[in-house]
Formats: sequence, C-alpha cells, structure tokens
Amino acid sequence: MKRMFLSEVQTEIDKSIVNHEVFNEKDIINLPEPVQRYFRYSGYIGKERMTNVKFVWDDVSFKMSPDKPWFKIKYEQYNFVTEPARLAYIYSTMFGIFPFEGRDKYLDGQGNMLGKLLKIITIFNVMGAEINVSAAVTYLSESLIVPNCALQQYVRWEAIDKNHAKASIEYKGVKAEGIFTFNDQGEFMKFETDERYMDSGNGKSEKQKWTAEVSCYIKKDGIKIPSKVKAIWNLPNGDHEYFKGTLTDIVYVKKIV
Repeated sequence: MKRMFLSEVQTEIDKSIVNHEVFNEKDIINLPEPVQRYFRYSGYIGKERMTNVKFVWDDVSFKMSPDKPWFKIKYEQYNFVTEPARLAYIYSTMFGIFPFEGRDKYLDGQGNMLGKLLKIITIFNVMGAEINVSAAVTYLSESLIVPNCALQQYVRWEAIDKNHAKASIEYKGVKAEGIFTFNDQGEFMKFETDERYMDSGNGKSEKQKWTAEVSCYIKKDGIKIPSKVKAIWNLPNGDHEYFKGTLTDIVYVKKIV
C-alpha cells in the first residue's frame, strides 16, 4: 500500500509543470471580497504559485463513529493543482496489534477509498459516483490551503457577503459545491457542504451535511496557514467530529521526500 501510494504521488509530481509565476493582484481581482482578503492576509501575493503541495501532519486522530474511541493515525497527504488530485496514506494499528493501511485517492475526477488489514486483507474498496462527489468536495474544501487551486478553471466562485463565499468544482463530469466562511481579519475559518456522502452501513451511503474547520494560523516562510484542522459530520442527532490533526507545514515538492 505504501509503495503504491508513493508511486502514485511521484507520477503526479512528475506531471507538475513549474513556471515560477507568482500570485499578484490581477489574479484575485475577480474573486469575492473575502477570498481576496484571505490571499492578502495569508501573504500569498508575490509568492510563487504552487503546482503541488505536501501537507505535513502531526498528532492526527480519527474516530470511526460517535460511540467509538479516538485512535491515533499516521497521515501523509499530497494535493496537485494543474489536474486536480489528492492522495493520502493512513497507517494505524487495530487493537494496538494489527497493522491497518488506507489510501484515500481523488484522481482523474474519480475517488477511491481502499483499506487493508495485515497488508493483504482488503476490508473496504469504495468506488463509484458517490465517492467521486465526496472526493471532489474534500479537494475543494482544501483549495484555499493550496490557493492556486482557487484560480483554476475547474473552480468557480460566487460572492455571498463580506464573510462568506460559495465555491464549486467541476471536473471530468463531477460537480460539487460548498460555502467558505472567513473572519474580518481575513482568515478562512470553515467550509460547509451538503454534498458529501457518509457511510450508512451495509454498503450504502447517504448525503449528510459536512464541515471542515480550521484555526490557529501559524507563519511559515512568510505565509500564514491554519495549524488546527477538524472534520465534522453535522448529523440530525448532533455533530460527529471524526478527524482532528495539526498541520505543521505545507511543502512544495519536485520529488518525494
């Protein structure tokens, strides 16, 4: 699983075209006002436009369901811009003994969640229209952490008010959308969507409201990035926070490190 993940990542890195263009005011002039404010606050104006990003995670925890305990996972993630793609690798142990590996993929407009126990036993391999939409909207939720994504033709923006903007993604026939919330300072605070599918058991899934929250901005190489990230299912019987982690850095890469 790890070798497969790294091979997929390197293939996407090799396709990345670096032209050393920088973000400027002309790039953001047609974006909604709070999105423009975010670009300026975060320090992206004058910085090089990235074609890929490695998310450097620390202290990541995951929860299978509201009545289950939190457990620690190792999480590796790469996002790509020119052709939207997101690849993540998860490693943990079940009961502290049995190794579990997962690969979360959004590539060529399609999503896939693959999980294996003991490196050989496939316990889930989710594909199809529903995971395609979920993967696309997850990628969209992270587009401002990799803000060159926000300027691509596959992302569209719609103004709402001084602290909210609607974004949509359309790629390879798959569409998804959500709403970004910003504070007055310019920080992106959360992303909300009704277009993500949650596993409801027995091989079925259904749309539920989903929120990604970010906070505690830190400065890295002149750029402010959120360091705390949470993912939450907003269910009819209450919120289910199931992912939380610390983002310590974002790194633009030409080869796997």
